[in-house]
Amino acid sequence: MPDLSFSVEEASVVPFAIAPTLTLKLRITNTDPSERIHTVPLRCQIQIDANRRRYTAEEQAPMRDLFGEPERWSQTLRSLLWTHVSVVVPGFQGVTLAYLPIHCTFDFNVAVTKYFEGLNDGDIPLHLLFSGTVFYADGDDVLQVAPISWNQEARFNLPVGVWRSMMDAYYPNTAWLTLRRDVFERLCQYKTQRGIPTWEQAFESMLSLEETVNS
Repeated sequence: MPDLSFSVEEASVVPFAIAPTLTLKLRITNTDPSERIHTVPLRCQIQIDANRRRYTAEEQAPMRDLFGEPERWSQTLRSLLWTHVSVVVPGFQGVTLAYLPIHCTFDFNVAVTKYFEGLNDGDIPLHLLFSGTVFYADGDDVLQVAPISWNQEARFNLPVGVWRSMMDAYYPNTAWLTLRRDVFERLCQYKTQRGIPTWEQAFESMLSLEETVNS
């Protein structure tokens, strides 16, 4: 029966996709190199092990929204679920490479986006948990089915620079913000009444007004 193990070799940016997309290059190894694997419908849960890296004082500030005050991080700093991905691995013997596509969002209402954007440098510690089914041929060349062992996992340090280069490619000098409809309508009214031509200038106007009131 197949005994598969997994490791991530590298991460890269997929250019010209519909949405920002990263790809993880995955090496899959079967302990018996002579065993013929027909196909593997593979599922993967990807978590961010936030407690596996250090944070500078500058990085700690935007993380308060996720983990609270740094003094409490020994209790609140925890793993974040990033996403679930799946891929169908074609037949192989011994070792093969597969590519896990990760479709990313730039929505700042999503916790992982806040986390990624709060980092200045270094790596993002990922924890990949695998599941799925292996279709393989036994010694008599009869098709067999076996589940992937529940304890199959891999760790990978995703460079922050890869994430930033992806977002810079898809959304250069841009950030996305979603608003409730009623809030948007109030903002639109503010912009129209004052003859402000762009949304950026509308926000700058409100921020300047807030700074004047607080000074």
